[in-house]
Order: sequence, then structure tokens, then C-alpha cells
Amino acid sequence: MPHGDHDHHHAPSDPAGALREAEAACLRRGAQLTPLRRRVLEMVLEAPQPVGAYALLDRLRAERPGAAPPTVYRALDFLMAQGLIHRVERLNAFIPCTDSAHGHGEEHPHQFLICRNCGRTSELSDDSVAAAVAAAARAAGFHPARATVEVEGTCEACAAAV
Repeated sequence: MPHGDHDHHHAPSDPAGALREAEAACLRRGAQLTPLRRRVLEMVLEAPQPVGAYALLDRLRAERPGAAPPTVYRALDFLMAQGLIHRVERLNAFIPCTDSAHGHGEEHPHQFLICRNCGRTSELSDDSVAAAVAAAARAAGFHPARATVEVEGTCEACAAAV
């Protein structure tokens, strides 16, 4: 049964609330959401579409002139490890985790729907998709550790505009 965000916008409707949830999740796990990590998360939350590391770096340099690529990559690695963001491999970009059903920081199946027209990306967390991929892998003698499914197509808004 599908769980998670079926909204066609990847950004949460309440970025401030999402930041509070992220801070609470980190606190529960004893992880430190430093001001830099918090700012990078905030920029990902505010982005209207998946955002790349160098776009984040450009924005960060406007506030912190000394910011360098390793600074952003370390923050992104931390945020991914905490389950607060996901990397969309196809786009080489990052989006907030919107799957509140599984909770931040919990490993969960995720699939991404990527619109070829507008770039809008939505996260799904459909357990049946994850189970089908795992079963197919096992049938092939493969032992999967993690699977991400990225589906390209046309979002509802773009399809309606045609």
C-alpha cells in the first residue's frame, strides 16, 4: 500500500515546521544540526525543484563568502544520513524527504516521479514497489541492500496543460 507524499510539489508546505521536525529528529538521535547544516536543509526545503550541490554552494556563498564545495557536501551527507533529504541520482540533485509516514531518519523505500517537462519531482514510498524490486533481485540471485526507483514522465499539471 502506498505511503507518503502524493503531492505533486516536492517542497513541504510548511518549511518552518519541517525544520522544527528535523531539529527534533536530530535531537532524539543525538545528532547535531549545526547552523550550517540547518541552513543547507532550509535551502533544500525552500527550493521549488530538486537542487544541486553547486546551486546550494552559490546561495551559501552569498551569506558565507568562504564556503567551499566540501562544506556543502559534508552538510548534504549529514542530512542524507539523518534521512532529512534524498539524492535524486538522475538529476544529481537533492530534495527534502516528505515521507512522514515512516519518519525522518528511518530507512524506507522511496521512489521518485520526475516530470520531463517542468522538472517537478515527487517522492513516493510504496512498499509494494520496493517488495517487487527486492523479489525480482532475489529471483536473479542478487542480494539487494538498497533500491531507489526513479520514474520519468509527465506530471499531472503538465499533462493537463496539453
